[in-house]
Amino acid sequence: TKRFKEFGISAGTQNMYDSSLVMSHVRDIIKKISTHHPAEVFEKKGIKVLFGTPKFLDQNTIEFKGDKISAKRFIIASGSHPLVPPIEGLKDISYLTNENVFDLEVLPKSLAVLGGGPIGMELSQAFARLGVEVSIIEMFDRLMVREDTEIADVLIDEFKAAGIKIYTGKKAVRFSKDGGLVSLTLEDKDKKQSVVKAEKVLVAVGRAANAQGLDLEKAGVKYSNKGIEVDATLRTSAKNIYACGDVAGPYQFSHMAEYQAVIAIGNALFPFKRKVDYNVVPWCTFTDPEVARVGLTEDEARAKFKDIKVYRSLYSGNDRAVTDMEEKGLAKVITDKKGYILGAHIAGANAGEIIHEYVLAKASKLKIGNLSSAIHIYPTLAQVVKRSADQHYVHMLNSAWLKLFFKLMLRFLR
Repeated sequence: TKRFKEFGISAGTQNMYDSSLVMSHVRDIIKKISTHHPAEVFEKKGIKVLFGTPKFLDQNTIEFKGDKISAKRFIIASGSHPLVPPIEGLKDISYLTNENVFDLEVLPKSLAVLGGGPIGMELSQAFARLGVEVSIIEMFDRLMVREDTEIADVLIDEFKAAGIKIYTGKKAVRFSKDGGLVSLTLEDKDKKQSVVKAEKVLVAVGRAANAQGLDLEKAGVKYSNKGIEVDATLRTSAKNIYACGDVAGPYQFSHMAEYQAVIAIGNALFPFKRKVDYNVVPWCTFTDPEVARVGLTEDEARAKFKDIKVYRSLYSGNDRAVTDMEEKGLAKVITDKKGYILGAHIAGANAGEIIHEYVLAKASKLKIGNLSSAIHIYPTLAQVVKRSADQHYVHMLNSAWLKLFFKLMLRFLR
């Protein structure tokens, strides 16, 4: 309703939010999604489900609530938990993480967010749109450091326009209570300090693998703070034990956990081993606009390849985007000199859906020209993929040798 005026609609009254109803709705959605895979579904398929904390006794045995369970093969998929850095005073305040932030009954007036990655960005924008004064603290020089700079800037500009305060190149070194607020002492690279105050603090600096407490040493499974060590077949240092998902890394996404689980199960059961392939790993940050990626960024591609091509398509030139008033966006694809896709990035409406066309093309080793020649429905946002691919032929037509060829052909036809 904040955009009513853009559509020529007069709301008449100021928007008001009931935070208790907003958070209640979010919790209801989370509960509904959690029922999609209840234990009963697995039980009906002949899979016994036990809830508790197991511990390895040896390579073939675990202890579970006083009982011993033996098996020829094990798969560890213990997941991860929010990473909480050891910063002075942080444990003395009631900080939030992505796991307990939705338990809030009343929204805070102000929120300081540690971390400018996907979780921090998604939650920052959500709370800011509900009227919370949000500050983001990021130790790197820019937000969304894993994304292509040009693509990330599209979203960062939106955050700035929304009034979200951004502190980059700074790290939190101390927390303290200051009346009803929390005082965050920040420090830049030159050790210069500054202070940010907020009612609540959200820690969103990443996730840590759930590898502790399983007595993995007794099973001969090597692990570190980053998680369990696995090879390309997802087998651990114990030949009969495999690991997948967040606990194994290197990508902590639900869709990657599913991908790894299929491979781990197959390798645990059958003699023919399949290796993981991380050459085509897509992901999306579900902000507004969404930011999606697969493959290399432009900087990564330039560092790895001598000759690359970069093609772009603006949402502002897409008729569907104009109709939906979603003109802020960009599709960008990077190829090698032969036209094979090295990386693709989208910042814009439905980016998480549209990116899959690039994903399939890259996974199938198709050239950028294949996307251009494929018929795309008009008007759809997916046309930004075709238009970015069309640029490949535009560049070809502007090449010196092709211009010379056309001149010779015209002379011949005369």
